[in-house]
Amino acid sequence: MKKIVILIIVFFSYYAAAAQGLVSIQLENATVNELFEVIEQQAGCRIYSDPEDIEDIRVTLSRENETPLKVLERAFEGTNLKITPYNNILFVAQSRRLVASLPLIFKKKEDKGAEEDSIFVAYDVSRFLLQDDDKKQKLISETKVYEIGNARKKRSGMVTLSGNITNYRSEEPMAGLSLHLNNSTSVVTSDANGFYSIRIPTGRQELNVKGYNLKDTKIQLMVYENGVLNFGVEEVMQALTEATISAERIANVRSTTMGLERVKMQDIKNIPTLFGEVDVIKVVLSLPGVKSVGEMSSGFNVRGGATDQNLILFNDGTIYNPSHLFGVFSAFNPDVINSMELYKSSIPAKYGGRISSVLDISEKEGNKDKVGGSASVGLLTSRVTLDGPIVKGKTSFIVGGRTTYSDWMLKRLPEKSGYKDGSAEFFDLNAGVSHKFDERNSLQVNGYYSYDRFSFTDKQKYSYRNTNVSAKWRRIFSEELMGSFTGGYDHYDYSTKDTEIAYRAYSLDFAINQGFGKLDFLWKAADKHTLDFGLSSIYYSLNPGEYLPYGDESVARADKTQREKALESALYINDTWDISDKLSVSLGIRYSIFNVIGSRTYNTYNPDYLPSLLTITDTKTGSGIFKTYHGPELRGSIRYAFTDDFSVKAGVNTMRQNIHKISNTTVMSPTDTWKLSDANIKPQTGMQVAAGLYKNFFDNLVETSVEGYYKTMDNFLDYKSGAELTMNHHLETDVLPMTGRAYGVELMVKKTRGKLSGWISYTYSKTELKQDDDRAADPINRGVWYPADFDRPRDFKFVGNYKLTHRFSVSVNCDYTTGRPITLPISKYIYQNGQYVYYSDRNAYRVRDYFRMDVSFNIEPGHRLTKLTHSSLSFGVYNVTGRKNPYSVYYVTENGNLKGYQLAIFGVPIPYVAYNLKF
Repeated sequence: MKKIVILIIVFFSYYAAAAQGLVSIQLENATVNELFEVIEQQAGCRIYSDPEDIEDIRVTLSRENETPLKVLERAFEGTNLKITPYNNILFVAQSRRLVASLPLIFKKKEDKGAEEDSIFVAYDVSRFLLQDDDKKQKLISETKVYEIGNARKKRSGMVTLSGNITNYRSEEPMAGLSLHLNNSTSVVTSDANGFYSIRIPTGRQELNVKGYNLKDTKIQLMVYENGVLNFGVEEVMQALTEATISAERIANVRSTTMGLERVKMQDIKNIPTLFGEVDVIKVVLSLPGVKSVGEMSSGFNVRGGATDQNLILFNDGTIYNPSHLFGVFSAFNPDVINSMELYKSSIPAKYGGRISSVLDISEKEGNKDKVGGSASVGLLTSRVTLDGPIVKGKTSFIVGGRTTYSDWMLKRLPEKSGYKDGSAEFFDLNAGVSHKFDERNSLQVNGYYSYDRFSFTDKQKYSYRNTNVSAKWRRIFSEELMGSFTGGYDHYDYSTKDTEIAYRAYSLDFAINQGFGKLDFLWKAADKHTLDFGLSSIYYSLNPGEYLPYGDESVARADKTQREKALESALYINDTWDISDKLSVSLGIRYSIFNVIGSRTYNTYNPDYLPSLLTITDTKTGSGIFKTYHGPELRGSIRYAFTDDFSVKAGVNTMRQNIHKISNTTVMSPTDTWKLSDANIKPQTGMQVAAGLYKNFFDNLVETSVEGYYKTMDNFLDYKSGAELTMNHHLETDVLPMTGRAYGVELMVKKTRGKLSGWISYTYSKTELKQDDDRAADPINRGVWYPADFDRPRDFKFVGNYKLTHRFSVSVNCDYTTGRPITLPISKYIYQNGQYVYYSDRNAYRVRDYFRMDVSFNIEPGHRLTKLTHSSLSFGVYNVTGRKNPYSVYYVTENGNLKGYQLAIFGVPIPYVAYNLKF
């Protein structure tokens, strides 16, 4: 009984001492961290120190009922460690004691006496404080040491550091920032949502963060185990926006990805464009390997691919027609766009459905701190954008609208053009809401709607619409695993109304609807392996054409094509293996499945002949899933870095495409229709191999690259002479599956900083097609290779910006390209009393070469941060030399003679002025 009483007395004495902040310790040859842990548990205080200051110290100590301060002073006798108490916190620092009160200069005179013999030490106390993920993210500090994980659970080897990077002021995600460790050639890049994940060794590390308009930042880390570091960065005030494409000055050398161009709208706002409108597609066309068939072409061709072979994504939704106003403007409001990524090769495994390229465009998130916006007035368009917090620090919105007043331009056309009485208008609307539930969960919802209407006469009217709605939930499951879950709906339609002849008046409509869902995961599986994996599915419902009488007087016969439905699904996985700092490999596979869904009626044909109405063998009705195409798509790339600023890369990828654009023009047109693969039209397939050299000079000030590629295309659709593409119920009888090939080399020199910035590129490439089908009795050009309509071998581009002063700059844009191929009439002949024209081989000739120079003078806003609004002004001239670049050549019969004419879209210099306001 006496022993029990003694134990009870000792027990309560211990906790009584603890309640008074006293501790009792028995330690032998323990680490300082173990000492801190015992003190914190017994006294309920917190102790902070620099890990480097204490890592070599061992403690042997026996103390009873003493204050934490006395215990620490006893433990550190004979060392140069000093202890500073502050409220319930103890700071341990080398050689100096922290003054936990205001310095003398902030004290009243009567208070100075007690401090006159003290020395105020300007020591960064914040370096000891761990980041609190539940609080608002703070501006990253270069002097603070960020502890990652628990020092008492320290691991060895490699661990994972992940998190989100935001703008310190607005809390908007910072995309495209590069992160790498000192003395390492490996680099990671923050994604469109500002998320990053990097493998780093434990111990003391220095993480470098680089980005355009961002001061190069070095983050001091003490890494014990896996952890999350969310932080804010502050963009530096630049006198002028430099004309750079890529935010990273080192990613071109250190990443495994080839053929990737990242574009931020703030980087290219001074590039001269038609009518002064900052244009996403026109900027894409200034990049090497990207071409178009001429001015006002809304589509673009990437490394020899057709316009429909580019997947254009906006907030994960598909855009089928990326143009406004006949191709003068793109369908994207530049003020709501955050960044763009164009993949010309090394296409990530999560993307599929096209065989040439992927253009992924992401919208800004609204400012979570304060309300702001921008407005712009130009010769043809005006736009306004507004964003701000709904719940400060948590929920934000962004809305934007754009419209045109372009009829005045058509009124200035000559009378003989036939378009003087025409009209054209468009508008687009963007809206987005983003919500941050906590540090691990966020939701973003976006909507987009655009409408175009135009007519050349009162009797012919055209219109088309894009609609996209998407929602993305992002979750960080752990330091090693992050996922995103996306769902949405896409719609595109066009309508043509012709009332030229009342009794034959008609309307012609086309529409495509699709619902989609995606699950994407990023997993740091091991020290040297990063896995991307996921699945996606798209449900298509397509109306290929609906021809209906229009008006009470019309007797036109109604006609409807069969509705097409399909389900496209895919699974993918990709492993990025950092074998060493110098050698990295990325290997992936995507397996896609395309199910054609009925009920639909289709023909079968004699396999010994090309499909025609004469070779039909049967007509069947398919229901449910009546045809399936499937197959693997391989992705692989390798990078070897000889030094920090020089590397070589090589890669290969194979792709499948299950939807085809049906058009009798080489450009994208509002009246294009789309066709799903079915029982008679197979998916397109493509393969590309590429290799390149990447070298930076002058402390990464100048980037250079040389990339070569070779690609093949199968089942690329061309058309028979006289093919009927509108309201064709058996389209397979008028199309020809072709074999294609493209090859080329791209050289680029880019200067990213300084008074003069910009890039120069030169591309030599060839794109050829061949009708490689033994069933063809008279193959195109006798079955030999011939140039594709968009084959333009030589391409030189220059984009530059020169700062005259802090506010004034001059920008120049030059573009030289080989003329596109054409087919010409070369003779006439008479047969059975009829006169006929004999044409050359297909695309045997070319229009003359294309050259254009644009110049602008830019006045940037002043840098008075207290001003309510900031404005900028740009004056420029498009096609300053007034060159009449031929868009096409056509022939008409006049008085029995065949005469040729050359069509130029813009044959004179076009001046413009654009005013922009930001508030």
